[in-house]
Amino acid sequence: MRVKLTVAYDGTSYCGWQVQPNGITIQEKLNQAVSDLFGADIQTIGASRTDSGVHALGNVAVFDADTRMPADKIAFALNERLPRDIVIQKSEEVPADFHPRFAKTNKVYEYRILNRTFLDPLFARYTYFFHRRLDVKLMNAEAQALVGEHDFTSFASIKSQTNSFVRTIHQISVTRDDTDVITIHVEGNGFLYNQVRIIAGSLILVGSGQREAGFIKEALEAHDREASGPTAPPEGLLLVRIDY
Repeated sequence: MRVKLTVAYDGTSYCGWQVQPNGITIQEKLNQAVSDLFGADIQTIGASRTDSGVHALGNVAVFDADTRMPADKIAFALNERLPRDIVIQKSEEVPADFHPRFAKTNKVYEYRILNRTFLDPLFARYTYFFHRRLDVKLMNAEAQALVGEHDFTSFASIKSQTNSFVRTIHQISVTRDDTDVITIHVEGNGFLYNQVRIIAGSLILVGSGQREAGFIKEALEAHDREASGPTAPPEGLLLVRIDY
């Protein structure tokens, strides 16, 4: 049986999603829990390999197991074996050929900025603190240049390993709530390495007055990583969900 897991986690204490030799990761903890539950060496396959310090409400993983346990009960059993900062939100059976990375998806990310004079410690783990007042209306207007199918070379890490930098952003918005948290909400068919964090860093430059209106469009058309802004810190990034 192939089982699909919807996984939420606080990424603060982990070296990202993917198993690696030099640090504890989300996938490592998940593999240990699944293997312990079924008494076999089982490796999970993840949909999105989030970076160190990045959080998720709805990352997706699958694994195969020879079991009679109802798929929807597996979440309960795994949560008893996982640390409190990794929680399975749902478990379900899927077709044997379902692959979380290769299936057609819509991914939803949010980047959150705490934009006030002083840091609030209750927000510190899940937002990027920026004290200079940001112009949210301008940031939202600038962000619309990114909607559609584009070559996002300017908004991808130079470490990106891909055959194509073309991606489609379906929608993007920038809003502020009454706690002075600014949320950059972006949906697309897939994202390049560090793409959302570079978009956030670029919009912060515009919103803080360090770049003029039109900067985002110019950076996009340059097809050059040096034309855009810095990569915003990981703690503000949240993988909200992956739709199949």
